[in-house]
Amino acid sequence: MASKAVYTHREPMLKKRDDFEDILEERRNTSDLRYALRCYTPTLYKGLTPCTASELKTMVLQSDQLLYVINQISKQTGTATDEIQSEAEAILEEMAHRLQLSTVRFFAFTLSKIFKSLFRSICVNEEGIQRLQQAIQEHPVVLLPSHRSYMDFLLMSYILYTYDLALPVIAAGMDFMGMKIIGEMLRMSGAFFIRRSFGGDKLYWAVFSEYVKIMLKSGFAPVEFFLEGTRSRTAKSLTPKLGLLNIVLDPFLKGEVFDVSLVPVSISYERILEEALYARELLGVPKPKESTSGLLKARKILSENYGSIHVYFGQPVSARSLAEGRVDRSQFNLTPRHIPRKPSEGIQDFVNDSAFRLVRSQEENMVLKPWVLLAALLLQNQAAGNKLGVLVEDLTEQAVWLRDLSLQFGAFLHWPDDVPPSRVVSCSLSLHRSLVRVSEGRVQLNLEPETGSGSGFPPPAMTPEEELLSKAVVVLSCASYRNQVLHVFIRAALLASAVHSAAGSRKQEIFNTFSFLRNMFSNEFILRPGAEVQDFEEACYLLVKSAVVQIHQQEVLVTERGHQTLAFLTSILDPFVQGYQMVCRFLCEEATESLTEKQFVPAVRKFFIKHLLTGGLKYVEVLSSDLQKNALAALLRLGAVEKLRGGADQGTLKVNTVMVNSLEDTLGGKLPTQKPLAARL
Repeated sequence: MASKAVYTHREPMLKKRDDFEDILEERRNTSDLRYALRCYTPTLYKGLTPCTASELKTMVLQSDQLLYVINQISKQTGTATDEIQSEAEAILEEMAHRLQLSTVRFFAFTLSKIFKSLFRSICVNEEGIQRLQQAIQEHPVVLLPSHRSYMDFLLMSYILYTYDLALPVIAAGMDFMGMKIIGEMLRMSGAFFIRRSFGGDKLYWAVFSEYVKIMLKSGFAPVEFFLEGTRSRTAKSLTPKLGLLNIVLDPFLKGEVFDVSLVPVSISYERILEEALYARELLGVPKPKESTSGLLKARKILSENYGSIHVYFGQPVSARSLAEGRVDRSQFNLTPRHIPRKPSEGIQDFVNDSAFRLVRSQEENMVLKPWVLLAALLLQNQAAGNKLGVLVEDLTEQAVWLRDLSLQFGAFLHWPDDVPPSRVVSCSLSLHRSLVRVSEGRVQLNLEPETGSGSGFPPPAMTPEEELLSKAVVVLSCASYRNQVLHVFIRAALLASAVHSAAGSRKQEIFNTFSFLRNMFSNEFILRPGAEVQDFEEACYLLVKSAVVQIHQQEVLVTERGHQTLAFLTSILDPFVQGYQMVCRFLCEEATESLTEKQFVPAVRKFFIKHLLTGGLKYVEVLSSDLQKNALAALLRLGAVEKLRGGADQGTLKVNTVMVNSLEDTLGGKLPTQKPLAARL
């Protein structure tokens, strides 16, 4: 029997968390071959008539909606319907999965070997599995995992196979088809391949949407896709993409199925395989193309230790309950179901709101490891210019303080109660020794460039810019772990910054500043549109509960013991504030009239490097292209920058200098930089 561990909140007001089971323990003690070849008889959706992958394709090609679109395209273009039908068949052939149990068994055997080598444990919440098992029998199921690693979809299928659950069909990017043998094996284990963008290709969209909807309606298998659309290189949740969510909700909205169960899944890695790769991508190093040879070259990672993984299957969310009182489904009776129609504004708002709720559910069920707290503290130390590092004892004391604060704020934290804090800290530092070094009882980020080339000759001297970028890889890797805890603190951090920067202590004034900051950073964090008041009240509740502020007669007053927490919270937001402020400065000082969106990131990176080298910037993490793109998206959304369309100037950025200057002043002048917590303790 696999070992169990229970992780609960210490806050009695909050619900008890599920039990976890380490599924690798049994794999370490029994035959992997027997596991792969065992009897696999998953329970399926009630009333399901099993169909093969080829029968599924026939159903798609003969569907009323696809035939309608083919006829429409034929009328518009004058192309024969047979020719368009052949094109649809080719699209479907390129796209469709060919799920085969023999390939699934091969992966089960191979992944067992790989996972046992890479990870100490893979912990899954048993109650979530039981809830999923029930949901699969009752309604079509959509699995929505978080996406932080290439490993995610392999891990999901491995877990479902382990628990004898129906294997999902998985939406995968076309990039994987370039991996030849591996790409075809992924197809035979349930992956179906889709283009990253369809443009205005009506035929492709019709084939794709019908394929997904027929798989869903027939209960052929759970449909799995990533709400964020792509892997997050920063470990922050990304703004959800709505295309696939629109498709899977469509059969319910049209009354073709009674309900659809949406299951958010949170996958938490103690150490991410791609940490350095992601950091380099954020610094402008192109992502290597997926290839089988690249996969084989990556075998050296098998000798590394990547700690534990926690996978939390959340409560299935009923599409029917989400829509209750919000969507009038009778509007879909006005036109025949097979005629494609653009979703109304009300439906788009409903789908968008549902997507944000589901991503927030993913965030809240992320199991945080002690290292994410240590990463936050070490980054604050580094930004404070503490070149000697922090004493291990002091870091442990700070980590315990931050652990307790995180739990008060509702974090789902895996911090072993039966292990002394000093041991927890030393184990975390050891696991992440590529990012930190401990010397003479002090801990600091491992920012020294690697010495020794292995040839016996001294390495070539690095330019200041190369040295900075080398440090930035470590800082951004560390920031990706700190980012995992941001969802716990972000609302309180926005309020803490608003308390410092508002003109007075009146609650209304602070709310106005909070709303400005929340709006400014809504591309950066998962903040549900239209939920400003709820977020503000939640932040007030957390700060009052933790005795950071008191609210008396509509005045928000900081308590004596609250300054330490406020310092930490404002410091967490500081890199983003400074990054956005400097993007504004760049646009006012350096942007030319011919600057395009494509040229923006390389130009702003060059500007940031110059200021980092001269000491005008202190947060190396502002070099992240993710932050730079989010800042530009915010300025475009606020109307401070306009993207010209059409003609020779298409894509050129037109800057409203007065408005951008005003935003820079609001961010830079009114929001004081706080002393990091590490410098205050």
